[in-house]
Amino acid sequence: MKKKIAIIGSGFSGISSAAYTAAAGHEVHIFEKNDIAGGRARQFTTANGYTFDMGPSWYWMPDIIEDFFRDFGTTPEHFYKLVSLDPQFEMIFNDGLMAIPEKYEDMRRVFEDLEEGAGPKLDKFMEEARIKYEVGMRDFVNKPCLSWLEFFSPKIARNALKLDLLTSFRNHVRHYFKHPKLVALMEFPVLFLGAAPADIPAMYSLMNYGGYGLGTWYPMGGFYKVSEAMIAVAQKQGAQLHLRAHVSEINIRDDKAVSLTVNGNEICFDTVIASSDYHHTETLLDKKYRNYTENYWQNRVFAPSCLIYYLGFNTRIPGLKHHTLFFENDLDLHAHEIYHDKKWPSKPLFYACCPSKTDPGVAPEGHENLFLLMPLATGIADNETLREQYFEEMISRLERHTGMTTMASRIDYKRSYCIKDFIADYNAYQGNAYGLANTLKQTAVLKPSIRNRKIKNLYYTGQLTVPGPGVPPSIISGKIVATEINQLKHVPV
Repeated sequence: MKKKIAIIGSGFSGISSAAYTAAAGHEVHIFEKNDIAGGRARQFTTANGYTFDMGPSWYWMPDIIEDFFRDFGTTPEHFYKLVSLDPQFEMIFNDGLMAIPEKYEDMRRVFEDLEEGAGPKLDKFMEEARIKYEVGMRDFVNKPCLSWLEFFSPKIARNALKLDLLTSFRNHVRHYFKHPKLVALMEFPVLFLGAAPADIPAMYSLMNYGGYGLGTWYPMGGFYKVSEAMIAVAQKQGAQLHLRAHVSEINIRDDKAVSLTVNGNEICFDTVIASSDYHHTETLLDKKYRNYTENYWQNRVFAPSCLIYYLGFNTRIPGLKHHTLFFENDLDLHAHEIYHDKKWPSKPLFYACCPSKTDPGVAPEGHENLFLLMPLATGIADNETLREQYFEEMISRLERHTGMTTMASRIDYKRSYCIKDFIADYNAYQGNAYGLANTLKQTAVLKPSIRNRKIKNLYYTGQLTVPGPGVPPSIISGKIVATEINQLKHVPV
């Protein structure tokens, strides 16, 4: 039966769910409160010629993104050009740097040069990671996670032990590698999952395969090209996008979501999908209709927030790659101050993305586009004084790495973005940037449910529910919810 479906939010999960439900013949409306779609993957341009992606910048797991387009009879290449990065990225340590080559055989030599025997160990590690990736990303994460019974499939049963759900990622990495630089390299990808390596199941070595094994890519024009392409796909299926459309209430009658209040007007719908922040979505309901209490959210482990600087330089920056990780300080200390002490870091790590090294169109000729990101605890104080303090530290470390002095004097565009902005723009709980951490106690059925348990036609999608944080998981999340709705034979009553 054809339904009229409302989708709150236009991030990857919202656009994904819109495309799949519209393709099934439903009338689909996407409501985005900001003036540009894309959620955290928005983009902005400046008057002096810079184009900045506001959020995602790592194009990993290209096959998962490609799957979305293939489902609609097209390919990413129809919408944007992908470039494979070489090196994939650089890591800066206090005693030098390490470049991660594009080709696996070259990466293997890097491992062997640092630690005798690490090349064959990398082969074994990556083969295990490949199996986890194939089971995890092709079967495990595609479940709606409404019951543990969903995971009693022959394929998962055959590979259950190989998934390493009960081993910590930290112990798993150290079983193979001893050199601190190799350990840091192998632990880095799980930071995208929002928890310390000691708190993440070893199953997530699948991230190493999804990144290093399948390569690090860049969509020319910026990551927003992916959002644009997915929006175009959804609109081709018939989905309608409404910008500057603020949803202030989900209206319930007889235990059913019957309408949304959008910009003060009530609009009726048969089904509602919330791609907005899960906690925020529940505040649009009376307490008796919410899945979770405030105490529940306060006791969740959230992935970090972050401090971001969007910078334009009126000169080229020497010695900087497209992606650079500044790991001169201790990862464990920074992680402890994110997840346990909950404070601004004393010795931070940070990440620099310079897309103009690959894509000259994102900056004026002879200029450089630079994005700095420092992970932070959620819910802590955020003010301009603190932002500037850490900006000065990051610039100082950039100068030390590049040999370019007085970098700050060459900046002709500067904008910061932090906890307060995540709250204002995305209603993000405590200013989180990445959703819920993928700890064992917050995996699968233990994540917030995709269904409202009291309102049968209200669903949730995105990085605070299954399968978790990240661009590919968010795309999958939208498909999971759409599949649940498309399988219904009638509107729930």
